[in-house]
Amino acid sequence: MYFCTVEKTKIINAFVVLGTILKELGENQTYSMRSAAVTEQEFDEINEVITREFHYNGWFTEDSIRQAMRGISSWLTSEQLTEWSNQYPQNPTQKDVAVIMAGNIPLVGFHDFLCVLLSGHRVICKHSSEDARMLPALVKLLFHFEPELVDYIRFSDRKLEGYQAVIATGSNNSMLHFEQYFAHVPHVFRGHRTSVAVITGQETTEELKELGVDCLTYFGRGCRNVTHLLFPEGFDLNRFFESIVDLSDVVNNKKYGNNYDYNKAVHLMNLSTFLDNNFLLLKESDQLFSPLSMLHYQFYRSKEELNAFLASNRSSIQCVVGRDFIPFGQAQCPSLNDYADGIDTMAFLANC
Repeated sequence: MYFCTVEKTKIINAFVVLGTILKELGENQTYSMRSAAVTEQEFDEINEVITREFHYNGWFTEDSIRQAMRGISSWLTSEQLTEWSNQYPQNPTQKDVAVIMAGNIPLVGFHDFLCVLLSGHRVICKHSSEDARMLPALVKLLFHFEPELVDYIRFSDRKLEGYQAVIATGSNNSMLHFEQYFAHVPHVFRGHRTSVAVITGQETTEELKELGVDCLTYFGRGCRNVTHLLFPEGFDLNRFFESIVDLSDVVNNKKYGNNYDYNKAVHLMNLSTFLDNNFLLLKESDQLFSPLSMLHYQFYRSKEELNAFLASNRSSIQCVVGRDFIPFGQAQCPSLNDYADGIDTMAFLANC
């Protein structure tokens, strides 16, 4: 079956309607006429999925799920989806593309899901057990908005079969399994990355607070969360701690709090030097990846030294936050063109 412009328009229209619903859900609004594409009962059912999710996965709080929905809804406008997808040629052969999704933050696989459908392919979703309920609930809405999508989307909770291409995201250890099982078909494999922040010393209190948001949104579990801070030599670290004090509620999450207590105890027993503000630990280290509830930091003496560090770690960095990079507070607000690991998913799908 070949993909034509009319079908693409139908799919875009379905996602635009979904975007309207996600915006209202993300803002925790009550059912309104803007939600008229679904019944009040259907709207309430999605809200129930959101509020129940915490009982399945303690990391997925209601606030974090609604934040993810707000971010996704910002993509789902007719203008953006059309302009973005029209940048890529249509693959002449429609394929069944398996998408193996991570489960570290809510709906983290949605972008890949969207890419496959707007590229004209069918998608086989293999979701993580940590995030197994939200996307199926949204897909039910998509089927309601555009019944033809029933032939384009399926979920698999068993061994994947019938795929001609694969997009897989997981840990670095998972990469070995991806290579073993999926290297024989066109593929995109993504491992573990993290993000860093460059501080010049001229930042305002508000900018430093927004940096804290980049570190602690989704409890620091995303690849776009900042785990490593690069300060100019002589920077007063108390400025950073004082700026993020309003974010202290993060420690009240049981899972985050357990990580904080554990990492603090380990470093105390090892007589390690670290800083503590009762909800976040800071440790001087040149390691990019830090444990949950802890940030690594180091001082740079020159712009050349800073650039050399960024260049040497490029393959492990998802994004860089700072005045000359992604603005503070925007790390978890990627656009449609911000592809994970710098791999253009749409270009891959156009040629796979």
